[in-house]
Amino acid sequence: MATDGPALVVTDVDSTFIANEVIEMLAAAAGSEEQVRDITTRAMAGELDFAGSLTERVATLGGVQATVFEEAAQSVIVHQGARELVAAVHAHGGIFGLVSGGFHEVVDRFAYPLGVDRLLANRLEVADGRLTGRTRGPIIDRAAKAQALTHWAETLDVPLDRTVAVGDGANDLGMMEIAGLSVAFCAKPVVLESADSAITSPRLDILIALLGWDAVS
Repeated sequence: MATDGPALVVTDVDSTFIANEVIEMLAAAAGSEEQVRDITTRAMAGELDFAGSLTERVATLGGVQATVFEEAAQSVIVHQGARELVAAVHAHGGIFGLVSGGFHEVVDRFAYPLGVDRLLANRLEVADGRLTGRTRGPIIDRAAKAQALTHWAETLDVPLDRTVAVGDGANDLGMMEIAGLSVAFCAKPVVLESADSAITSPRLDILIALLGWDAVS
């Protein structure tokens, strides 16, 4: 049982748990990186509907070989302190989750080896070894992220006031609004305006100190 602080910590992935935007990494293989980056920036600032913007970005990936997933995973830069944060949550008896507007096909490859307990992301459709330019299953948007945090808390019997949500973009605001503590991480202005606390340096171990915990060696 968790002691001394939150029992469930949930963070966004792209530009929060990792330094990259996975869809931009995939788009580089499709030759659409600049176009996708522009759409991503506007979506994270809250200027575009996330689901619609994701559909538009994923459409540019049609025809890319599925080997791009492993190539992208190997190039991911996990933010400094991520491993230490997961370890600290576990040391205090808590559960660590990731919710991502990115894709299981890439995120699973680096998240689970780091000890992540729960993970929700989009899935990409593949046919004959190539991306079709479509997702499969529900799109993980602002509402889905909030629902994931709520569901995980309920199944773990954790009250929402003992949850923490960390994010950087507009699609993280739903889960941040319902969490006991919301933390903006190197975030867009719309997120900084709403969060309880802010981390402005790209180090996730700062959250350990923010929670009043000691780092785990």
